[in-house]
Amino acid sequence: MNLNLTILGQAISFAIFVWFCMRFVWPPIIDALAKRETRIADGLAAAEKAHRDLEEAESRASGMLQEGREKAQEFVAQAQRRGDDLIEEAKVQAREEAARIVAAARAQVEQERNAAREELRSQVAVLAVRGAEQILMREVDAKVHSEALGKLAAQL
Repeated sequence: MNLNLTILGQAISFAIFVWFCMRFVWPPIIDALAKRETRIADGLAAAEKAHRDLEEAESRASGMLQEGREKAQEFVAQAQRRGDDLIEEAKVQAREEAARIVAAARAQVEQERNAAREELRSQVAVLAVRGAEQILMREVDAKVHSEALGKLAAQL
């Protein structure tokens, strides 16, 4: 057998095998690889998009948390202001009540002082009449001299 003829036969067989593979085997493999490549690329793109969405969601959640904290601080500040206002109102009402009580007490003291003056005037008038009786050694008629006693009481 001739070595050249064997090599030629093997080369032709190999060429036919390569042609067959290129024609019938290679295209489905290439299509499968292309599909797989696109699926992998789509999966990577979806993963990248999911990662971006996650970052956006985290930033929104962070923003919402910050907004919630700010609102909570605002509510606390409003409650503090309202509490301060209530305390101030209570102080004002207490001052007004104290002023009213002091005014009432002053009026009562003035009234009692006037009553005590009137009592003292009447007692002084009685003492003056008794003193006059002692001096004159006789009894003074109260009906006759009531006008004089009233004037005396008014002067005291």
